[in-house]
Amino acid sequence: MKDIFSSSCPTIISRSEWDARSPKSVKNLAQNLPPFVVVHHTDGQPCSSLSSCKSLVKSIQNYHMDIKGWHDIAYNFLIGGDGNVYEGRGWGIKGSHITRYNSKSIGICVIGSFQNEKPPRKQLETLKNLISCAKDNGYVQSNYHLIGHRQGSQTTCPGKKLFDELKTWPNFDSNVRP
Repeated sequence: MKDIFSSSCPTIISRSEWDARSPKSVKNLAQNLPPFVVVHHTDGQPCSSLSSCKSLVKSIQNYHMDIKGWHDIAYNFLIGGDGNVYEGRGWGIKGSHITRYNSKSIGICVIGSFQNEKPPRKQLETLKNLISCAKDNGYVQSNYHLIGHRQGSQTTCPGKKLFDELKTWPNFDSNVRP
């Protein structure tokens, strides 16, 4: 069976490239290398161009910091409909995306709402490549557990269709429950 993950890293748009604000504070992961990769969706509008995705990521950071009162954007990375990865908190930094797993996971958010439809192929391929990149470059454990947000808290995130897709991927852990 052919490995569905490639070993090349996708393009990562840095925080400075999308004009991120400085975080209020930064904490390293308690467990490095983290054993979990947690997938989310924004449950909102998609973006399809570099400029629209940069703007949307910036607005997500503003919402998380100004309305939610968090120290930074919640996720370690976000994936736009343009096929790019947007650096959130980045590698090795504790996120604010799922309480029980923040200190021992990489949180990846796929931009869009995926309750009724799967993400476009471009986003799914980028997600696969980012996870492969993390594994191949020692940013997560080689035997990492892939989970959806709903497995760690009471939510429908990352949407039914994206969650159904994740269940078919290597390292998906169906034993994790909220």
